[in-house]
Parts: sequence; C-alpha cells; structure tokens
Amino acid sequence: MANDDIPSEVQEKVPNAKVVGEKMFTYYFWDVYRASLFAPNGEYEEGGVFALKLNYQRELEGKKIAQRSIDEMKKQADLSKEKADKWLNSMETIFPDVSDGHVLTGIATEDGSTVFYSNGEEIGSVDDSEFTTSFFNIWLGEKTSEPKFRKALLGL
Repeated sequence: MANDDIPSEVQEKVPNAKVVGEKMFTYYFWDVYRASLFAPNGEYEEGGVFALKLNYQRELEGKKIAQRSIDEMKKQADLSKEKADKWLNSMETIFPDVSDGHVLTGIATEDGSTVFYSNGEEIGSVDDSEFTTSFFNIWLGEKTSEPKFRKALLGL
C-alpha cells in the first residue's frame, strides 16, 4: 500500500504508519466493510498507537453501529451497566450513519484515548483507556467473535 493510500489522519497520529493487515468483513453473504489496521512500521503492539480504518460497503445507521459495538464489547469483558450505558451513549453521539464508500477510522493514541474520524474529519473522541482496549478488542482481542478476521488484520 502506497503512502497516498494511508489516510492523512493516520499518517499524522501513527508514526511511520504502515499496514499490518487488511480484510473484508462479511456478514452472512453481505460485504459490510473492508478493515485496515495501521501501526508504526506495520508492527501492531497491544496498548500501542495504531489505527483501524473501516471502509463501509453498505448503508448502516450510526446508532446500530454503536449498539453492535457495545454488544461485542460485552462479549470481551464484564462491563457494568453504568459503563456500558455511558460508552454506548458516547458512541451513539459520535458515530454517523454510513453508506457505501464511507470511511470511519478509530485511532488509539499514546495516552490511551480513542479519536474517531469520518471520511478524514475528526468527529469525536473517548478519553478512557479501558474503552480504547475494549473497543479495539472487538477486532483485535483474543476473545473476538471473528478469530479468522483478527488473524488477517494482525497479519498472522
């Protein structure tokens, strides 16, 4: 992948960003999004700085993306109802409705927060390292519901 293919927000926030892995996420037989994981020098490190770009292939409501995200986060770890509600509310506020070609990018920063971008524009952030870990574990965690997808993203 050429540097021009790495979104500017990723180049800005992830030093020497290179692709770790990519894969199309398919639900039943529908392509939902193409995911790309970027990390410094293409080497993902848990707890490090990295970016996950989702290039959507279909229309989805932001609120549904937020709900699916919190459902997956609950599968990863025990979340109190208060924390789950707070995180869901944050995501519902941040995530826009998407359609074919829409790009959402989440960046895990050095200080442990997550910054979200929609088509290259910053749309919000969550300053909570526990959220950051839990959110990205949807795709990258050992307990992901999509282990083959995880392997592809991690370049394993």
